[in-house]
Amino acid sequence: MERLDRTVLNAAPGAADFRGNDSSLLSVLKTLLFFTFLMIALPIGLYFGTKSYVFEGTFGMSNRDSYFYAAIVAVVAVHIVLALFVYVAWNEGSKQWRDGKQD
Repeated sequence: MERLDRTVLNAAPGAADFRGNDSSLLSVLKTLLFFTFLMIALPIGLYFGTKSYVFEGTFGMSNRDSYFYAAIVAVVAVHIVLALFVYVAWNEGSKQWRDGKQD
């Protein structure tokens, strides 16, 4: 059965191209997982950290005001992570395009 699978993969058009791009596919997956982790962890961590330590602790704001300003910090963090993801993805894609164009 394994031999049959290899035969089918070798006969499929573009199968060699897919196997050749394993490293770039892995790189894209790592980038996506890294930014997914950042998108989840950074805004939540910043929200609770700034609420407790910065706005309530340092500035002495009320509980209600600290919720508002901590939410603003979390939203700004989300936008920064999104902008960084777009920047990295754009540069990664243009690098792969240039490398492919030189062949």
